[in-house]
Amino acid sequence: MPGTINKDNLTRLIAREQERFVQSHPASAALHERAQNSLNRGVPMVWMARWAGAFPLFVTSAQGSHFTDADNRDYIDFCLGDTGAMSGHSPAPTVAAVSAQVAKGITAMLPTEDSIIVGEELARRFGLPLWQFTLSATDANRNAIRHARHITGRAKIVVHDWCYHGTVDETFAILGADGSTISRPGNIGAPVPLDQTTISVDFNDVAALEKALATGEVAAVLMEPALTNIGIVLPEPGYLQACRELTSKYAAVWIVDETHTLSVGPGGWTGTYGLEPDMLTVGKPIGGGIPCGAFGMTHEIADKIAVGVEKDDLDVGGIGGTLAGNALSLAAMRATLTEVLTEGAYKHMIELGTAWADGVDAAIATHDAPWHCNRLGARGEYMFSPHAVRTGAQAFAAGDHGLDEFLHLYALNRGILMTPFHNMALIAPTTSAADVDAHTAMFNEMLTELFA
Repeated sequence: MPGTINKDNLTRLIAREQERFVQSHPASAALHERAQNSLNRGVPMVWMARWAGAFPLFVTSAQGSHFTDADNRDYIDFCLGDTGAMSGHSPAPTVAAVSAQVAKGITAMLPTEDSIIVGEELARRFGLPLWQFTLSATDANRNAIRHARHITGRAKIVVHDWCYHGTVDETFAILGADGSTISRPGNIGAPVPLDQTTISVDFNDVAALEKALATGEVAAVLMEPALTNIGIVLPEPGYLQACRELTSKYAAVWIVDETHTLSVGPGGWTGTYGLEPDMLTVGKPIGGGIPCGAFGMTHEIADKIAVGVEKDDLDVGGIGGTLAGNALSLAAMRATLTEVLTEGAYKHMIELGTAWADGVDAAIATHDAPWHCNRLGARGEYMFSPHAVRTGAQAFAAGDHGLDEFLHLYALNRGILMTPFHNMALIAPTTSAADVDAHTAMFNEMLTELFA
């Protein structure tokens, strides 16, 4: 029988780890108490309150794949800003480029040569010839959706059940028990019922996707090549090709969001496996920590967008923003793409990502834990399922919030930060074999105690 968790033992372990965390972080505790006077819930953004522990850590410095907290404790960072610091914290080429650009001008509502170089590099990596810039992947997704509606004259988009594409209203949709599209739990202040804007379908379900597209209501299919924010869910053989064929058949725009799947390679899943989307969005990893985003398109899409859009309306049509494409972001993107997230860096990242997952698999087997490790290039994740899941709903069902809290707290108390809300790790160019080995040792120690 696979290993089982004794609930009484888990309760004891959680209490022990909570006490250890509080005792070890008095400076962060004091800062958090002070923050209650000026910050909602004592944090800059309320989701930071969800970190494991009685309070969040306060960071004083971060470099490469490590950071230091207010108590002068060093941590191996496998979260890396939930991909925002995929390049490692403050990579030297990006820091140099940003520092130089700050002295020359931050934003002017006019292009710089860097924008051309970044556009050329993105075209080379992803295969889409024309690019526009935003301040986040969320904005890139919003802009792509608006363009798709303009092109098709249709109102709805298709997303996958339990997907996540930033704070895009239309994407907070899941499948109800009766197969209808409903709002995701916790969707704050939804402007309209989700079934007015969105059709949710299961990942890897070709028939469901065709049924949605056959309604004639769908402007675009917005999707990650592999789900990531509900847990890693990989596409089954032929699924992505079916997405291409069906969107073409029903004249819908196929938008691929590579923000997190950029872990697969320099061109994400699209560049690595030769996808041919109509539009592609990407965000935080390409700027080395500076807010940025981009969306690419085919010449055909660009020509269709131009139809019916008067030049005088370009600044009030709901696309872009005053700071979009600013000089500072473009300088950061140029340096990060051309000097940091290089082919050589990816070779190192994927090799260590494989080693990380191998260590997790070996520990799971040793302890006969009914868990599974997913792999996505330089990214890996352990899930509370004995096998790989194929849909977002299965990934959600495999979750255990209490166990997640324990695992993150256990890792934090041993100097390791994992991606919040998941048991996911990302490898940066600056991650070392020693960092990976430290996680493997911690994971083995944790399973020994958990399944005792």
